[in-house]
Amino acid sequence: MEKKLAVDNLKISFRTSNGKVQAVRNVSFDLYKGETLAIVGESGSGKSVTSRAILGILANNAIVESGKIVYDGQDLLKIDEESFHKIRGDKIAMIFQDPMSSLNPIMRVGKQLTEAMLLKNKARRRESRKTFNKYAAVLLQNMNEATALGKSKASVEENKKLIHDFNKFEIRHIHLEADYNVCREACRNAIAAIEDLLFEIEKNAVSNLVVSCNEIAGYAVHTIGKFVVEDLSFREEIKQFKRDYHAAAKKKDYSVVRKDLEAMLKRLSEAFAKEQPNFFGLGFYLEFVGKEIPDMPISELNAYTHKILDEKFMLHFIEVARIALENSALKSFDAKKQAIEVLKQYLPVFEKEQLDRKEGENAIKQMNAAVRLTIDPLVLLKDSRSYIFESSMKSGLEKYFRQIQKNESEVKRFEKQSQKRAALVAKGKEPDWQLIPADVIDLEVLRAELTDTVKELISSYEQSVNCGFQSIKEETVVQVVDFLKEKASGAVYRVTKDMAKTKALALMKEVGIPDVRKRFRQYPFEFSGGMRQRIVIAIALSADPDILICDEPTTALDVTIQAQILELINKIKAQRDLSVIFITHDLGVVANMADKIAVMYAGKIVESGTADDVFYDPRHPYTWALLSSMPDLDTNEKLEAIPGTPPNMIYPPKGDAFAERNKYAMQIDFEMQPPMFTISETHSAATWLLHPDAPKVQPPKIVTERIERMKRAGGEQNG
Repeated sequence: MEKKLAVDNLKISFRTSNGKVQAVRNVSFDLYKGETLAIVGESGSGKSVTSRAILGILANNAIVESGKIVYDGQDLLKIDEESFHKIRGDKIAMIFQDPMSSLNPIMRVGKQLTEAMLLKNKARRRESRKTFNKYAAVLLQNMNEATALGKSKASVEENKKLIHDFNKFEIRHIHLEADYNVCREACRNAIAAIEDLLFEIEKNAVSNLVVSCNEIAGYAVHTIGKFVVEDLSFREEIKQFKRDYHAAAKKKDYSVVRKDLEAMLKRLSEAFAKEQPNFFGLGFYLEFVGKEIPDMPISELNAYTHKILDEKFMLHFIEVARIALENSALKSFDAKKQAIEVLKQYLPVFEKEQLDRKEGENAIKQMNAAVRLTIDPLVLLKDSRSYIFESSMKSGLEKYFRQIQKNESEVKRFEKQSQKRAALVAKGKEPDWQLIPADVIDLEVLRAELTDTVKELISSYEQSVNCGFQSIKEETVVQVVDFLKEKASGAVYRVTKDMAKTKALALMKEVGIPDVRKRFRQYPFEFSGGMRQRIVIAIALSADPDILICDEPTTALDVTIQAQILELINKIKAQRDLSVIFITHDLGVVANMADKIAVMYAGKIVESGTADDVFYDPRHPYTWALLSSMPDLDTNEKLEAIPGTPPNMIYPPKGDAFAERNKYAMQIDFEMQPPMFTISETHSAATWLLHPDAPKVQPPKIVTERIERMKRAGGEQNG
């Protein structure tokens, strides 16, 4: 399964006037394609801070003390704002708790939807062209290297022509498809508008015939084009339709207009149902073979142009590109062998008891030079460890030396405050302020982070080398061709206002908003809370993101609407194969939608596992407490509130942060933080109750009975 996001050892604090608040403490998790990860915990547990760090929207007083957030081979904590702008809202989208915080109250919702698409389209065109040109240049370079080494029979001139011709006919293909899409979208709009007006005529509820018919006529004109409405006589029908509806508006007799609309609907529906051409093959044909499109049925035309494309270009291109990809992959493979030696050579620099800054900087420079050579620029799935190695090592080394000074400063500050407090106590005065513990980090831990980064990369490279070099298969080249087609399409595909409106209406339908044409022109205040949240979801989906972060999206809604929104998110995730991070304080909300659950408390993940692990075999007392406070329609038992309040994270507890509220706490819970104990391959929890020497403690009765009811209900549903 493809990993979409990796959060590793994330630690975030906030500067406040009272001291530093430790909001997120060493949080790690992975998110895979098509998976829903639920992060559950009380307010202040660090859930939302973690999600905002992923999106790069932390408050100004936030301090990212350590960790990595890796997406698409990039550490999101180390990229600049310009790079983040290409990811935020485009690749990673977010839905917030209050939909009105995401909507402009004085702008119609339709414009808010289309504006986002139009702005993103401009940015995407620039980025796609840049990516296409860069990838094509590297591919050509490797084609030429393969020719020079005698691996390829194609000449340098032939290689250059292959790339040039691919670019040329691909642009022709995209322009053909773009023109077709304009006609087809106009056809879709016209059909929808005609159906709406026919319904109004049938119900005798026509509000403004001329306005509606003008809209239909405008759409209908733009449907005329190759492969959609090809009969030019349709123009005369549209002109007659205009004369008829103006006359009908005066007489209030819609019978003639109704016949015109029914005839147009039949013609447009047939046009919309036509088989779509293969514009990739057709683009090559028109650019290099013939000047006119052959007159034959679409199915025959597609087969004909596809055959010509293969025979005259594509089969040869795939073979030359395969050799080029193999040449690039072999360079990367050999570079890994060299990099292993370089990494091992400089690893001892970071294993010393005390690090030397200049020696460390030089080691990173030498190691990174070797690591950069291992990166295969033609591989579509990036090796994130290699990409972020330099930034991870540099930031780790800088943090080490910065912490030396900070430790000294904190020790002095703590000693000074301790002496001041002791002096006041000696005079019989009780200070009205608390002594803030020294914020000292063990330098050995920071040094270990550096060595672990190097060792993990060595291990990764050794595993790759031990598997041996893998020849490039034809399907890999086909994936590259599809990638280039996608980027070429993104470079020239211009979203017009009409196209944006069509997509916006489709998105509104997708998220379950009725009467979309009417709703499109309304303001946010004219929508209910649930409908506003659906609009926000539509805006988030408008850029077709990889990852959707839902931050308490149902908290402000009533129970019945909550269920509808949860069902909608589940449906969208399945249809679009999205990866979802769902933030909530209510464990019951995610029962039927989460694949994995991470339970957070006081900035740490205290239990993680699959939904079945957490609901049917919970191990941490905090998870028990959350389950005990979860409403259940199948019982009349009184819910158990979690006693006490979360700890003040300016003064983080020495041991388990939940100990003060945990009736099962042992002495060690107040003295040492528990490690994350492994329960199974998918399940782990940080509680001393899982230590082999700990007393055997059963979950509360309310939890065990609830588990039994859920098991029985699950058995009944499964037959």
